[in-house]
Amino acid sequence: MSWNTVRAMRALLLAALWVCQSCSCPGQTPPPPDLATGERLVLREGWQLQSSAELSATGAELSRPGFEGGRWHPARVPSTVVGALVEAGVFPRDLYQGMNLRSLPGMDYALGENFTNLELSPGSPFLPAWWYRTEFELPAGVSGRKVWLTLDGVNYRANVWLNGQLVGALSGTYRAFELDVTGAARPGARNALAVELFAPRPTDLAHTWIDWNPTPPDKNMGLWRDVSLTTTGPVAIRNPQVVTRLESEALAHLTVSAELRNPGQQPRTGTLRGSVAGVWLESTVTLQPGEVREVRFTGAEVSGLDIRDPALWWPAQYGPQNLHTLELEFVEQGGAVSDRSRLRFGIREVTSSVTEHGLVFRVNGRPILIRGAGWARDMLFMESAEREAQEVALVRDLGLNAVRFEGKFGSDHLVDLLDEAGILVIAGWSCCDVWENWGRDANGEWTRDLKWNAEQRAVAEGSMRDMALRLRNHPSVIAWWSGSDNPPEPETEAMYLRVLGETRWPNPVQSSATAVETALGGPTGLKMRGPYDWVPPNYWLEDTRRGGAFGFASEISPGPAIPEIESLTEMVGPEHLWPIDEVWSYHCGAVQFRTVDAFTAALSARYGTASGVLDYTRKAQAMTYEAQRAMFEAYSQRKYQATGVIQWMLNNAWPSLIWHLYDYSLSAGGGYYGTKKALEPLHVQYSALDRSVVVVNSGLGVHPDLRVSARVLAFDLTPLHEAEATVSLGPDGVATALVLPVLSPPSDTYFVRLELRGADGTVHSTNFYWLPARPDVLDYDYEGPEAWYMTPTTSYANLTRLQGLAPTALEVEVSPSQGAGNERLKAVRLTNPSAHLAFMVRLKLTHGPGGAEVLPTRWEDNYVSLLPGESRTVVARYMEADAHGAEPTVESSGWNVPKVAH
Repeated sequence: MSWNTVRAMRALLLAALWVCQSCSCPGQTPPPPDLATGERLVLREGWQLQSSAELSATGAELSRPGFEGGRWHPARVPSTVVGALVEAGVFPRDLYQGMNLRSLPGMDYALGENFTNLELSPGSPFLPAWWYRTEFELPAGVSGRKVWLTLDGVNYRANVWLNGQLVGALSGTYRAFELDVTGAARPGARNALAVELFAPRPTDLAHTWIDWNPTPPDKNMGLWRDVSLTTTGPVAIRNPQVVTRLESEALAHLTVSAELRNPGQQPRTGTLRGSVAGVWLESTVTLQPGEVREVRFTGAEVSGLDIRDPALWWPAQYGPQNLHTLELEFVEQGGAVSDRSRLRFGIREVTSSVTEHGLVFRVNGRPILIRGAGWARDMLFMESAEREAQEVALVRDLGLNAVRFEGKFGSDHLVDLLDEAGILVIAGWSCCDVWENWGRDANGEWTRDLKWNAEQRAVAEGSMRDMALRLRNHPSVIAWWSGSDNPPEPETEAMYLRVLGETRWPNPVQSSATAVETALGGPTGLKMRGPYDWVPPNYWLEDTRRGGAFGFASEISPGPAIPEIESLTEMVGPEHLWPIDEVWSYHCGAVQFRTVDAFTAALSARYGTASGVLDYTRKAQAMTYEAQRAMFEAYSQRKYQATGVIQWMLNNAWPSLIWHLYDYSLSAGGGYYGTKKALEPLHVQYSALDRSVVVVNSGLGVHPDLRVSARVLAFDLTPLHEAEATVSLGPDGVATALVLPVLSPPSDTYFVRLELRGADGTVHSTNFYWLPARPDVLDYDYEGPEAWYMTPTTSYANLTRLQGLAPTALEVEVSPSQGAGNERLKAVRLTNPSAHLAFMVRLKLTHGPGGAEVLPTRWEDNYVSLLPGESRTVVARYMEADAHGAEPTVESSGWNVPKVAH
C-alpha cells in the first residue's frame, strides 16, 4: 500500500471520527456532558440582567453560585441591554412604531442629533453599569484540562467575574476575548459568571448608528455576540487558515496554517495532524513554555496541496459555491488529543487593480462588476438565525452579488450564509464618529489633537486583528476598507496594514471608500460623491462628475424608499398616515436625511400631487421602481467603464422611509422589483439617453443567437416603432442590439416594451418602460451645500397623464402551491383581456382574503405591466411555516387595476 493511500485513509478516518463543534443556534441540542475536545459550551439561555444602581453586591458576590439578592430581569445572550429589557417586557414591544422609542428613559437627546457623539445624560439609567449574570454546570470530565472562556463581543467595557474571581477587564466592541479561567472554573459543579458592562462614550471605538436611524438610549451596550466555554489539553489550536493561490482555474496552490499555543510552564511535544481536500497533513513540534508558534503546510512540503481541477468557490451567477473543510488535531506524545479544530473554506483567489476607470475586483482571475448594497443589522441587535437566512435569500433573489459592512458586522452565522449563497462581502470601519474623526489643519497636516490616545490605539489595533482573524477564511469576504468617508491618518493606516500583514489577510485592502489617495495605500479606484437623495432616472447615464455610471461608487442611492401601505401603517401608526408629519420624519435618517421632501416634490411634479396616502404610496412604488432600475441598468450597460456600485442601502435597522430595497417587515416594494429586473442574469434594457437597446450577461455562460424585440407605443398604445435584432453574448458580456430612431411621441408619456428570447424561443427577459417625452433636467454644475448628497432637478419630467389610465380588470388563474420541504411555489397567470394597459400590477400572498401579507415572499417578477391581450405567469416562493401551514390567498391590484383576492 502506497504512502499516499495511507495518508488518504488516515484523512478519511479522521473525518469519520470527527466530533464537530456544537452550533450556537437557538434550539440546538446541548453539547455532550463531557464537553468533548473541540466543542463549545455556548452560554445562550438562562441569563439575568440588572442595573448596578439596583444592586449593592460586589462582583465577587454576584459571581458566586446560588447568589440570591436583587430583582433580576430574564435575558439571553447575545443581546443588548435595551433589547433584553424589551424581550423581558420591561419596555414595550412596539418601540419601532411611531415615536415610541422616544418614550424610553435616556432618549432625551434632540431629534435628528447624532447621539453617538454625545454623552449619556446625567439621568440616563444606562449611565451606571449593568450586570449580566448566569449559572451553568461544568462537566466533571474537564477536570485536569485547560478551561477557556470566550466573549466574542462586549460593548463597551466589561469586568468579568467567575466563581468569585475577577478573570478579565475588557474593552472594545469589536474585540474577541479568550480568557484562561482554569483556576476559577469548577468542573463537576455549579459555576456562576457575572459580567459588569459599561456603555460606550463618544471617545470609544464602538458600534455607532451615525445618520442611519436613531440610536437607542443604551448605545447598544451589552453582550452582543456569543459567550462560550471550551476546553483543551496543554496545547491549543487557534486561528487555522487556508490560503489559495491560483495558477489558473485548473491549478490551485493551497497553504494551510494554524497557531499552536502552550500556555503552561512545561515544554510540550506533540503532532499537529489533519486533512484538507483529501490530503493528509502532519508535523511534530516542541513548544516551549508560553510559546505561540505558527505551523504551515505548503505545496513544497505536501505535494497534494497543489490541486489540479479544484472545485472552486464562485460568486453568485458565476458558478457553484463549493466549500471544503480543514480538520486539525494536536496529539500529545502519549496519544491524548489536546485540541481539535475545524474550518470551512472555499478554494478561490481575489485580486484587485485600479484601471483608468476605477477599482476592478477579480475572482479566480475573472473580473466581476460589483453590484451590491449596504447591510444593516437590527437597531437593538435582535436578529435571529431565521431572519438572517430570510434576508440572504432576498439578496440572492434580487440578483445582487455583494453586501458592504460599514462597521455593522453581521454574525458568523450570517457570513456563513453569504458563503453558501455566493454573496461577496466588503468590510471595513465606519464613518462620522471617533473611528474616523481625523482632521487637517490650515497647512494640510494631520491635526495632532485628533489622534488617538494609548487606550484608543490599543483597542483599534486589537479590533483590527480580531476582525481580520474572524473574516479572513470566509470565501465571500473579498476586501477590507480601512476607512469609509476618510482614510485613516498615516500612523493609524500603517498600524492597520501591519496588522493585516501579520494576520496574513489574503484579500485586497483599500484605504477608504473614497477617492482620496494615501502614501501607503495608493489610489483606491473608488468614489463617494453621492447622491443619497432622489435623482431622476436619466441622472445615471448623464452625470459625469459625481454618481453617474462610471468608476466604482462605494455608496450611492436614489434616496427614499416609501413602503407599501401595510408596512407604512405599521411604521407610523394609523393616526399618522396622512398628511406627512413629524412621525414620518422620525423614520427617516438624521441631519440632512430627516425628511422625504425632495422625493415628495419630485413625485408631485412628475406623477401628480397625491390625493391621499394610498395615492402617495402607489406613485412612490412606480417612482422608486424606475429610479432603482435605472441606476443598476446604467452601471451594467457601462461595464467596465463602470466597475462597481454599492446601493445605499440594502435594508434598515428599524422601519424606515429611506435607503432600502426591502422594508423592515421583509416586504418587497417597487424598488426591490425594479432592482431585480435590472439584475436579471440575462437582461435586456433601454437607454432613453442614446435610444439604445442593450443586452447584459451577468454570468460566465455563452449565449449565441439571442433574439431582441422592441416596441415603442404612444400613450394610447398606438404603435410608433417596432424592431428586431439578433445578438450573441460571451461570458460577462454586454452588447448593443438596437438603436431606436428619434421619435416625436404625440403625448407627454410613451412606452417601450422589450423582450429577449433564446434561440429556442425561451423568454429570458422582458422589460417595460414608461417614459416622458421631455426628460428631467438637472443642474450638474451645482456646487451648493447639498451637492455632496444630491443634484438638484431644475425641471421635472411630466408623467402625470398616467393618472388618467383607464380602469382595467385582469383574468387571474391561481394554481395550488407545490414544492418539497418547507419551501412552496405558487404560480399565478395574469391575462389582460381589455384594450387598455394594466399598469404596475402588484401581486401579494395573504393569510386568507384581506389578511396580512405572507412574509417574506419572493416573486419571480412583480409590479408588472400588461399590454392588451398579454399574459404572464409569475411564480411566488414562500415558506410553508410563514403561511402558518395554510394555503395562502393571492391578492392582485395595480395602478389602474382593482384589488381582488383569488
